[in-house]
Amino acid sequence: QVQLVESGGGLVQPGGSLRLSCAFSKGVFNMYAMGWYRQTLGAQRELVALITPSGSTNYADSVKGRFTISRDNAKNTVYLQMNNLKLEDTAVYSCNGRSTWTKNEYWGQGTQVTVAS
Repeated sequence: QVQLVESGGGLVQPGGSLRLSCAFSKGVFNMYAMGWYRQTLGAQRELVALITPSGSTNYADSVKGRFTISRDNAKNTVYLQMNNLKLEDTAVYSCNGRSTWTKNEYWGQGTQVTVAS
């Protein structure tokens, strides 16, 4: 079964940057669309960014121009570069992988990002 392990979360001041990583294993990475989602307490999980196997990307309006999703198919890893972080970016960020073949999807355990002064 596919496994996803996130890393890179932490505490950062407003205006700062973080890079999240999601290591993918036990599957064929380049057959999966990969996404980053986030969730705050009491709120629904929302899509932050998505990248297809071919590298096409899609972003939530709230992060356009600040966040960049990328993937390294040689390393089976997807990244989320987050710049100019805002207080409202505070959330648990989770990595998602969805097979373009079977439509099965998998989730990582999540990593906390806290933006505070």
